[in-house]
Parts: sequence; C-alpha cells; structure tokens
Amino acid sequence: MNHAHHDHDHSKMAGSMAPPMVTGSHEDHLGGGGGGGHMMKMTFYFGYTNVELLFASLVINTPGEMVGACIGCFLLAVLYEGLKIGREFLLRRNQVNVRYNSMPIPGADGTMVMETHKTVGQRMLSMAHLLQTVLHIIQVVVSYFLMLVFMTYNAYLCIAVAAGAGVGYFLFSWKKAVVVDITEHCH
Repeated sequence: MNHAHHDHDHSKMAGSMAPPMVTGSHEDHLGGGGGGGHMMKMTFYFGYTNVELLFASLVINTPGEMVGACIGCFLLAVLYEGLKIGREFLLRRNQVNVRYNSMPIPGADGTMVMETHKTVGQRMLSMAHLLQTVLHIIQVVVSYFLMLVFMTYNAYLCIAVAAGAGVGYFLFSWKKAVVVDITEHCH
C-alpha cells in the first residue's frame, strides 16, 4: 500500500514532543522499503547530529556537543554509583535496633554450622530516614535518566554511561564487603 500522498512530517507541529526520528517510510514500520515517513532509531548507531538527549530542547548537533554530553552522562553514572554506596554507608552509620538471628545450616562436611543474620532497623520519623528518603528519590531519578540516555541507542552515549558506571563502582565499591545472594537475579 502506497502512503506517499500522506504528510507524515509531525516535526512541523507546534510544541511537538516527538522523539528523534529517522527518515524512512510508513512501510518501514511494517518491514517494507521506500522513503518518505519517519521512524525512531531502534538499533545502536554512532552519530552526533540531531540526537535528542532527555529533553526536546536538548539536541546534540556537533562533535563538541556530543563530547560534552558524553562527559555529563559519564559523570551522572559515576554519581549514581556513589549514591548507592553513600546510602548504604549512611544506613550502616545510623543503624539502631540491631538484632541477631542464628539458624543451623548443613556444612560442607555434613556437620551443622550456625549461620548468623543481622537485622537492622531505624525509626521512621528521624532525620536519618528523611535523608535516606531524599537520597532514594534522587537515586531513582538519576537511574531513570541513565536508562533514557541508553534508550537513545546512541553508541557514544551508551559507552559513556557504561564506562561511568564501571568507574563509579571502581571508585566507590572497593571497600564494600561483597555478599552474594544466589537467589538474586536482578540488580
């Protein structure tokens, strides 16, 4: 079906909140070929022109702007890792109501070994909990921003996010005691 007679240029609409688009045809949505319509990029690409970053008014069009955006995304990912570790540190520092629970588990040689778990609580109406709540909100917003940056499929920005997360983990998690939960499948 030929839709060449339709005007699919929605970028001319005032106040359009449309995502970055790529020239293609309406049939491209259905797997066909041709030219004329628009489609959002759904594969990774290396490019620095007409890349919308988080907001419609924040468009990257030059190599310098892309370098700046990559540095910003890198630092945002480092901040995210720092927030995670910082919140854990504050939680440990402000812990109250420490309770220890022991339970027997089978050891490697067939004997029973006592495993101790520490349960930590804190008061709901405290400055420490309020600070944790504010930091949690910031961490969630930053994590969604990083996800949306990755969803641009721009390889430069994705590499910057991944590298920032790695550097942030390297910088902030080196003192953290690692406990592996084999039932945990997601971060």
